[in-house]
Amino acid sequence: MREQVIPAPGTSFLVKHYPEPQLRVNKLPKWHFHPELELVYVRGGHGRRHVGSHISHFRDGELILVGSNLPHLGFTDRMTRNQKETVVQFAHNFPHGDFLELPEMRKVKELMYRARNGISFHGTTRTIVGSRLERLIDLPPLSRLLLLIDILNDLAVSEEYENLNAEGFHLEVETHGFERFNQIQEFIHTNFERDIPLDEIAGVAAMTVPAFCRYFKKTTGKTFVTYLNDYRIVYACKLLADDHSTVQNVAYDSGFNTVSQFNRAFKKHTGKTATEYRSAFKLHVRGNVPD
Repeated sequence: MREQVIPAPGTSFLVKHYPEPQLRVNKLPKWHFHPELELVYVRGGHGRRHVGSHISHFRDGELILVGSNLPHLGFTDRMTRNQKETVVQFAHNFPHGDFLELPEMRKVKELMYRARNGISFHGTTRTIVGSRLERLIDLPPLSRLLLLIDILNDLAVSEEYENLNAEGFHLEVETHGFERFNQIQEFIHTNFERDIPLDEIAGVAAMTVPAFCRYFKKTTGKTFVTYLNDYRIVYACKLLADDHSTVQNVAYDSGFNTVSQFNRAFKKHTGKTATEYRSAFKLHVRGNVPD
């Protein structure tokens, strides 16, 4: 789904701030993309980080930069339990094409190029820049513009980051069309809790099974079965963090046919059993386990 981003009159970029997430309890993350880059800070909470072909689970908040036309899910939902969320969306040549060509903006321009694969920031960068990002909502337009440029420069020189997708991912999606990849992702998002035969998902992409398998592996770097299991495991991580279900229920709710199948996949993906993961998460939330 292509999202339309419209800045407020008299501004060159869009800032959205959600200080009371409990008022958005019915919000569900949606799979979407847009030409604008998106910088998101989630204060506290835990959730799913699904950007392009990358799927993982974040905890204690998130600071992420999503590149132009990079498909992604929303980062918060009714299960995230975050304190606040701030979203900034700006054009690929922000603040202006000529301004971006100035030598002082070289590192920012490089950052915006690197963002095409998605970048997650951690450590003090996430804490300090996230707090500065939250200030944008209260500033007048010019001060807001200058602060955002400064924030992007801080991110450009930070070494506390992780690139989320392989270098070729964005090119592959562009080459084969966003719509096809989006249809596949929407289908997975809606149906991951049940068996998805290869011929069925290939039909969604309007491809034969062999052609689909080649396309999917080339685009995501994973087989469809591995990708689907990763998706299910990240969803299971969210369920385990919420502590409302038994491990057996988590396994079935995540789309696995048996608990033993779930246990093997979970240990392979996280390096821990589901029980160990839940215990470690509880300790981390209490502040007893370092990042």
